[in-house]
Amino acid sequence: MSGFLSSSIARKFAMALSALFLIFFLIIHLAVNLTSLFSEALFNELSHFMGTNPLIQFALQPVLIFGVVFHFVLGFVLEIKNRKSRGVQYVKYNGAANATWMSRNMEISGGVILIFIGIHFVDFWFPELNTKYVIGDMTGLHNGEFRYFAELNHKFAEPWRVGAYVVAFVLLALHLLHGFQSAFQSIGFNNKYSNCLKSFGKWYSIIVPLGFIIIALFHHFNQLTH
Repeated sequence: MSGFLSSSIARKFAMALSALFLIFFLIIHLAVNLTSLFSEALFNELSHFMGTNPLIQFALQPVLIFGVVFHFVLGFVLEIKNRKSRGVQYVKYNGAANATWMSRNMEISGGVILIFIGIHFVDFWFPELNTKYVIGDMTGLHNGEFRYFAELNHKFAEPWRVGAYVVAFVLLALHLLHGFQSAFQSIGFNNKYSNCLKSFGKWYSIIVPLGFIIIALFHHFNQLTH
């Protein structure tokens, strides 16, 4: 693997594949969470299935975690190498004249998103692991009812946490606006469908983060009215 990633082209290709994998995961994650807006029962059922299915827990989940770590570590490595390759001319490099803010600041948006993922793990993933594998409760129940919807509501009760999620997803949108198109370019996708894909990428980059923002705001304000 290290020999393969020694090539600049190989690193960009691997970066693109990990990005496409995470882009696909975001759709699934959003689809499950959107059900919490209109059906507590369906959200609980889907959450329990995702949280107890052996294939998801012991095969897909480790792959997902590896994909997240791999994507961000490789992203920072690529940025460091790009800066070094400019050498002394870097101080003269006028990035604003040659690229968008998103493309010039992918490491900033990526760094904030990585911090957000850490917060998200602390909020949801680590407590879930503790409940299932330390305490040993695989039922998903609390006081005779599924606990997932109640836990989601509880996490979005505090305004600062909702604000942090909103900021993170705005930066995710900016990250995706450049990253989506860049990923397909890196794997050599350049044909008559490129313009359609570019348009789809823009809509995806806006709609998916907006969906997560709506979920956070909905559960926050829904508690204020009850």
